[in-house]
Amino acid sequence: MMNLLQYCNEVSVEEGLAMSLRILYHDTTQRIIADRFQHSTSTVHFWFKTVLRALKAFALTVVKPVDRNCIGAIDGTHVAAWAPVSKQKAFRGRKVVLVTQNVMAVYSHDMMFTFVYAGWEGTTNDSRVLYDAIIRPENKFPIPTGAPYRGERYHRSDWQHVNGVRGKKELFNFMHSSVRNVIERAFGVLKKRFHILQDIPNYPLRRQMLIPHACCALHNYIRMEGRADTLFTTHGDEYLQEVQESSQVVEEGFPIDMTSQDEMLQVRDSIADMLWEKYTRRRRHMQS
Repeated sequence: MMNLLQYCNEVSVEEGLAMSLRILYHDTTQRIIADRFQHSTSTVHFWFKTVLRALKAFALTVVKPVDRNCIGAIDGTHVAAWAPVSKQKAFRGRKVVLVTQNVMAVYSHDMMFTFVYAGWEGTTNDSRVLYDAIIRPENKFPIPTGAPYRGERYHRSDWQHVNGVRGKKELFNFMHSSVRNVIERAFGVLKKRFHILQDIPNYPLRRQMLIPHACCALHNYIRMEGRADTLFTTHGDEYLQEVQESSQVVEEGFPIDMTSQDEMLQVRDSIADMLWEKYTRRRRHMQS
């Protein structure tokens, strides 16, 4: 990422990056940063804006799909936002009274963001965000089709006080739900690390859209370079216990023409068959 930045305003790249990261990590005001680093607020403002753009470009290299055979876990979260009075009604989240931005993300099994879609008002339904991400060709978003099985137990609470699964469809849903919970831990780590996501100052809306992308890019970089990071090992599970089961993103009657639906359904069935075969074989072995 360093090659995306250059010396400017008598500030080195390293110092400009340090000022910007402190704002992202600690939600420190630009005035405090200016006093700490002995620069004008306009210089701090310039570097923060420049670093955000560089991180957005850096995200293209680290926030990307890692396995074409698996989309990953898809979910949405609300991060803090700032909006002028005339727009605050649209940005007030459906479940909270604060002004928020609805961010949709896709996450891999090893807690890496593979897709981030930010900028939607807090009142926007998750399915609307997903639909917009899919229909825009420039997003190159992989269409999630056919999973999980409808009409079968899915959420973790569905299996409380239940001994075992009742068939291959339930087994597939159980495994799918377990993988999906990874993104809840990911969002928890992200918000605990980058405090700016909990209280964004009055930046222009366009710049606010860059902040989640920047944070996710840094999140992935930390994950790749230091898998023993404290937040990944201690706070992921803690956050997961605090969140409630979120509703499915893809709702009944979702208006998308998915030409590859039959093919994806066959893939789902083949995975369910494989899981069920291994499950029954293991149970027979344990009983013998």
